[in-house]
Amino acid sequence: MGKGDKRTKRGKLYRGTHGKTRPAGKGRPAGSGTARKATTVK
Repeated sequence: MGKGDKRTKRGKLYRGTHGKTRPAGKGRPAGSGTARKATTVK
């Protein structure tokens, strides 16, 4: 269980691959608080 193990997260990072252990997601999930309300300055 280390860098050479294809099934572990460390092994996936070492090889630069993705899979069930290390999914290739597109950043954060929707609604994570990144969007802000537009405010008007008077």
